[in-house]
Amino acid sequence: MADDLSRGPGQPMRDVPVDWEALEDAFENNAPEVHSYLHVVSGEVLRVVDGIADPEMHARIASDPAYLRIEPVSSREQYRWMERFIPMVEEPTLRGQLSQAIDGKGAFRRFKDVLIAFTTERERWFAFRSERLRVFMEAWLAANAMHPVARPTWAAENAEPLAPGTHITQEALGGRRGRSTDALHKQLEEVLDGLGARDLEKVLTFAEFVKARRAARSSAPRESSPAHEEAEKPSQTGTADYEPPSSKQRTAAR
Repeated sequence: MADDLSRGPGQPMRDVPVDWEALEDAFENNAPEVHSYLHVVSGEVLRVVDGIADPEMHARIASDPAYLRIEPVSSREQYRWMERFIPMVEEPTLRGQLSQAIDGKGAFRRFKDVLIAFTTERERWFAFRSERLRVFMEAWLAANAMHPVARPTWAAENAEPLAPGTHITQEALGGRRGRSTDALHKQLEEVLDGLGARDLEKVLTFAEFVKARRAARSSAPRESSPAHEEAEKPSQTGTADYEPPSSKQRTAAR
């Protein structure tokens, strides 16, 4: 099996039924304690979290040629996306607020908070960000000799069982979505009953984010574009390692 799944230079392209939503989640999550892997046969995304997963199990996955480590897009690159998006905003006041929001530490949260009140621009940002993520994902797949193909409906149902301490994203759990709707409603009611007004507002905002991002994905073409288009190799810097520059530093850099 190791010979079949090796990823040496000159390896012919292989078809992989990629779970785009799960892969996008893995590429944008650069928390240092989270490690994501793509199963190169099933296309499932496996996520291992330090402090929860068994270290020995994590070591076995990391050494298994059936799993390929996903290197997320760095915070530095995701910060550049915000910088590139701001000049695209036509409303001068909002453009100024966004420019001020990305000044210094906490830029990502402030940028998101500013966009909460601007539905149209927020959806445009989600679409823009998804496009940039798509470029990185396609370049990464091509670099690892993988050609994305449509996922069969039975892919999630036939997925290999996961060890304790690991999980795959919700989209990859398609085979388990048949559980009782009543049970899900009951669980949702229990969660909502325990939330305050501010927490409920955050939940609704996140739900809008997911809805807008899925709409952006559904409108984007599923055929792979050339991997070299605008693709810059993601750095290894995680969120905890990158602090956006202040306005003075950006001015000096210019």
